Amino acid sequence: MIDEPIEREVGVGPHAEPWPADDRLDPELLRDGDRRNVLDQYRYWTNEAIVADLDTRRHPFHVAIENWQHDMNIGTVVRTANAFNAAGVHIVGRRRWNRRGAMVTDRYMHVSHHESIEGLMEWAAAASIAVVAVDLVPGSVPIESAQLPRDCVLVFGQEGPGLSTEVCERAEVVCSITQYGSTRSINAGVAAGIAMHTWIRQHAG
Repeated sequence: MIDEPIEREVGVGPHAEPWPADDRLDPELLRDGDRRNVLDQYRYWTNEAIVADLDTRRHPFHVAIENWQHDMNIGTVVRTANAFNAAGVHIVGRRRWNRRGAMVTDRYMHVSHHESIEGLMEWAAAASIAVVAVDLVPGSVPIESAQLPRDCVLVFGQEGPGLSTEVCERAEVVCSITQYGSTRSINAGVAAGIAMHTWIRQHAG
Protein backbone atom coordinates (compact mmCIF):
# COMPACT_ATOMS: atom_id res chain seq x y z
CA MET A 1 0.00 0.00 0.00
CA ILE A 2 1.36 3.40 -0.99
CA ASP A 3 0.87 6.13 1.57
CA GLU A 4 -0.90 9.21 0.33
CA PRO A 5 1.33 12.32 0.38
CA ILE A 6 0.72 14.57 3.36
CA GLU A 7 -0.40 18.03 2.33
CA ARG A 8 0.92 20.72 4.62
CA GLU A 9 -0.66 24.13 4.55
CA VAL A 10 1.90 26.87 4.11
CA GLY A 11 1.85 29.96 6.25
CA VAL A 12 -0.69 31.13 8.77
CA GLY A 13 -4.40 31.88 8.82
CA PRO A 14 -6.16 35.12 9.77
CA HIS A 15 -4.66 36.94 12.73
CA ALA A 16 -6.69 36.99 15.95
CA GLU A 17 -8.21 40.32 16.85
CA PRO A 18 -7.36 42.86 18.09
CA TRP A 19 -4.68 43.27 15.44
CA PRO A 20 -1.23 44.54 16.45
CA ALA A 21 -0.52 48.21 15.89
CA ASP A 22 2.40 47.98 13.45
CA ASP A 23 2.77 49.96 10.23
CA ARG A 24 4.69 47.06 8.64
CA LEU A 25 1.63 44.80 8.71
CA ASP A 26 -0.80 44.39 5.80
CA PRO A 27 -4.48 44.64 6.84
CA GLU A 28 -5.54 42.22 4.08
CA LEU A 29 -3.05 39.59 5.19
CA LEU A 30 -4.12 40.04 8.81
CA ARG A 31 -7.71 39.52 7.75
CA ASP A 32 -7.27 36.67 5.25
CA GLY A 33 -4.09 34.95 6.40
CA ASP A 34 -0.56 34.91 4.99
CA ARG A 35 0.27 31.93 2.75
CA ARG A 36 3.38 33.41 1.15
CA ASN A 37 6.72 31.61 1.10
CA VAL A 38 8.42 33.93 3.60
CA LEU A 39 10.21 33.51 6.91
CA ASP A 40 7.98 33.43 9.97
CA GLN A 41 9.40 36.78 11.12
CA TYR A 42 7.82 38.36 8.02
CA ARG A 43 4.33 36.95 8.47
CA TYR A 44 1.65 39.57 7.74
CA TRP A 45 4.28 42.13 6.67
CA THR A 46 3.74 44.09 3.47
CA ASN A 47 6.14 43.36 0.60
CA GLU A 48 7.50 46.89 0.91
CA ALA A 49 8.27 46.38 4.60
CA ILE A 50 10.10 43.11 3.86
CA VAL A 51 12.23 44.79 1.17
CA ALA A 52 13.04 47.67 3.52
CA ASP A 53 14.17 45.26 6.23
CA LEU A 54 16.29 43.22 3.81
CA ASP A 55 17.88 46.46 2.58
CA THR A 56 19.34 47.06 6.04
CA ARG A 57 21.52 43.94 5.77
CA ARG A 58 22.03 43.06 2.11
CA HIS A 59 25.37 41.59 1.11
CA PRO A 60 27.53 43.73 -1.21
CA PHE A 61 27.54 41.31 -4.12
CA HIS A 62 25.30 41.48 -7.16
CA VAL A 63 24.28 38.83 -9.68
CA ALA A 64 23.98 39.34 -13.44
CA ILE A 65 22.53 36.94 -16.00
CA GLU A 66 22.79 37.17 -19.76
CA ASN A 67 19.35 36.70 -21.30
CA TRP A 68 19.73 36.44 -25.06
CA GLN A 69 17.59 33.30 -25.54
CA HIS A 70 15.01 33.47 -22.73
CA ASP A 71 17.02 31.22 -20.40
CA MET A 72 14.69 29.22 -18.14
CA ASN A 73 17.30 29.24 -15.35
CA ILE A 74 16.97 32.93 -14.58
CA GLY A 75 14.15 32.37 -12.11
CA THR A 76 16.28 29.89 -10.18
CA VAL A 77 19.19 32.33 -10.08
CA VAL A 78 16.91 35.10 -8.77
CA ARG A 79 15.48 32.82 -6.09
CA THR A 80 18.98 31.86 -4.95
CA ALA A 81 20.08 35.50 -4.94
CA ASN A 82 17.18 36.20 -2.60
CA ALA A 83 18.19 33.31 -0.34
CA PHE A 84 21.67 34.80 0.03
CA ASN A 85 20.30 38.38 0.20
CA ALA A 86 22.27 39.74 -2.74
CA ALA A 87 22.36 43.49 -3.22
CA GLY A 88 20.76 43.21 -6.63
CA VAL A 89 20.01 41.17 -9.72
CA HIS A 90 20.83 42.40 -13.23
CA ILE A 91 19.24 41.03 -16.39
CA VAL A 92 21.37 41.67 -19.49
CA GLY A 93 19.76 41.44 -22.92
CA ARG A 94 16.08 40.69 -23.28
CA ARG A 95 13.97 42.43 -20.66
CA ARG A 96 11.39 39.65 -20.38
CA TRP A 97 12.28 36.51 -18.46
CA ASN A 98 10.39 33.52 -17.06
CA ARG A 99 9.54 34.42 -13.47
CA ARG A 100 7.98 31.07 -12.55
CA GLY A 101 11.22 29.64 -11.18
CA ALA A 102 11.72 32.69 -8.97
CA MET A 103 8.71 31.72 -6.86
CA VAL A 104 7.82 35.45 -6.53
CA THR A 105 11.13 36.13 -4.72
CA ASP A 106 11.82 38.86 -7.28
CA ARG A 107 9.31 40.96 -5.32
CA TYR A 108 11.88 41.22 -2.55
CA MET A 109 14.88 41.94 -4.78
CA HIS A 110 16.18 44.97 -6.64
CA VAL A 111 16.07 43.81 -10.26
CA SER A 112 17.73 45.98 -12.92
CA HIS A 113 17.91 45.64 -16.70
CA HIS A 114 20.78 46.41 -19.08
CA GLU A 115 20.32 46.33 -22.83
CA SER A 116 23.88 45.17 -23.41
CA ILE A 117 27.09 44.04 -21.72
CA GLU A 118 28.38 47.56 -22.27
CA GLY A 119 25.56 48.87 -20.10
CA LEU A 120 26.41 46.40 -17.32
CA MET A 121 30.10 47.30 -17.49
CA GLU A 122 29.35 51.02 -17.31
CA TRP A 123 27.15 50.48 -14.26
CA ALA A 124 29.83 48.36 -12.54
CA ALA A 125 32.55 50.94 -13.25
CA ALA A 126 30.42 53.79 -11.93
CA ALA A 127 29.65 51.82 -8.77
CA SER A 128 33.30 50.67 -8.31
CA ILE A 129 32.18 47.05 -8.41
CA ALA A 130 34.43 44.28 -9.74
CA VAL A 131 33.06 42.09 -12.53
CA VAL A 132 33.56 38.37 -11.93
CA ALA A 133 32.65 36.07 -14.82
CA VAL A 134 31.72 32.50 -13.95
CA ASP A 135 32.16 29.96 -16.74
CA LEU A 136 34.29 26.96 -17.63
CA VAL A 137 36.51 28.50 -20.30
CA PRO A 138 40.26 28.40 -21.07
CA GLY A 139 42.19 30.57 -18.64
CA SER A 140 39.57 30.48 -15.89
CA VAL A 141 40.67 29.95 -12.29
CA PRO A 142 38.97 27.44 -9.96
CA ILE A 143 36.44 29.29 -7.82
CA GLU A 144 37.26 26.96 -4.93
CA SER A 145 40.71 28.53 -4.60
CA ALA A 146 39.98 32.04 -5.87
CA GLN A 147 39.50 34.98 -3.53
CA LEU A 148 36.37 36.76 -4.71
CA PRO A 149 36.20 40.56 -4.37
CA ARG A 150 33.86 41.67 -1.61
CA ASP A 151 32.12 44.26 -3.78
CA CYS A 152 31.45 42.44 -7.01
CA VAL A 153 28.91 41.31 -9.56
CA LEU A 154 28.93 37.62 -10.42
CA VAL A 155 28.01 37.23 -14.09
CA PHE A 156 26.49 34.03 -15.46
CA GLY A 157 25.78 32.96 -19.01
CA GLN A 158 23.04 30.90 -20.55
CA GLU A 159 22.54 27.18 -20.47
CA GLY A 160 24.47 25.77 -23.42
CA PRO A 161 26.45 28.66 -24.92
CA GLY A 162 27.65 29.97 -21.56
CA LEU A 163 29.00 33.47 -21.12
CA SER A 164 29.60 35.73 -24.09
CA THR A 165 33.22 36.35 -25.09
CA GLU A 166 32.82 40.05 -24.32
CA VAL A 167 32.10 39.39 -20.65
CA CYS A 168 35.06 37.03 -20.25
CA GLU A 169 37.42 39.51 -21.93
CA ARG A 170 36.31 42.47 -19.82
CA ALA A 171 35.86 40.78 -16.45
CA GLU A 172 38.39 41.38 -13.68
CA VAL A 173 38.58 37.63 -13.14
CA VAL A 174 37.01 34.56 -14.76
CA CYS A 175 36.22 31.71 -12.41
CA SER A 176 35.13 28.15 -13.12
CA ILE A 177 33.66 25.40 -10.97
CA THR A 178 35.83 22.29 -10.98
CA GLN A 179 33.97 19.20 -12.20
CA TYR A 180 34.86 15.55 -11.85
CA GLY A 181 32.39 13.70 -14.05
CA SER A 182 31.96 13.24 -17.79
CA THR A 183 29.73 16.18 -18.67
CA ARG A 184 31.28 19.45 -19.80
CA SER A 185 29.01 21.75 -17.86
CA ILE A 186 26.53 21.92 -15.02
CA ASN A 187 23.14 23.60 -14.92
CA ALA A 188 23.42 27.39 -14.93
CA GLY A 189 21.13 27.72 -11.92
CA VAL A 190 23.25 25.24 -9.96
CA ALA A 191 26.47 26.99 -10.96
CA ALA A 192 25.08 30.32 -9.78
CA GLY A 193 24.17 28.82 -6.42
CA ILE A 194 27.68 27.40 -5.96
CA ALA A 195 29.29 30.73 -6.86
CA MET A 196 27.05 32.73 -4.53
CA HIS A 197 27.68 30.35 -1.66
CA THR A 198 31.43 30.65 -2.30
CA TRP A 199 31.09 34.41 -1.81
CA ILE A 200 29.04 33.83 1.35
CA ARG A 201 31.68 31.52 2.81
CA GLN A 202 34.41 34.08 2.16
CA HIS A 203 32.67 37.27 3.21
CA ALA A 204 29.45 36.74 5.14
CA GLY A 205 30.98 35.44 8.35
